[in-house]
Amino acid sequence: MVSVVLVVDAANVVGSRPDGWWRDRAGAAARLVSRLSSAVASGALGGPVLVVLEGAARGGAPPGVPTDGLWVVHAERDGDSAIVAQVRTLVAEDGNGAVAVVTADRALRGRLLAAGATVLGPSWLLDRLPDS
Repeated sequence: MVSVVLVVDAANVVGSRPDGWWRDRAGAAARLVSRLSSAVASGALGGPVLVVLEGAARGGAPPGVPTDGLWVVHAERDGDSAIVAQVRTLVAEDGNGAVAVVTADRALRGRLLAAGATVLGPSWLLDRLPDS
């Protein structure tokens, strides 16, 4: 059986819905991480799930593994470069696995496809998450 690692571009997913997230980026990130954790725990999303936080959103969740199957990565600079680096590492570590990234960023999409990932849009993920 092929395992799939889901990498989430948190900034892009949170930014896909105009709900006032820009007033509290850390809070928006915390809500997304909580919803991802619930979805993994309930089986709505298979693990592992890796969520990348950048900038002020890093205050929403500490880096590491808050629950089984979900881990948080803090981008040191820009989130796009951190996501591509994570994808390259994941593809290199597990030749039998697959990596899917949730983002709508068109420029990032090309870099991800070249690195061996599949790309899914934010709606795909948001439709699978429990309400906040």
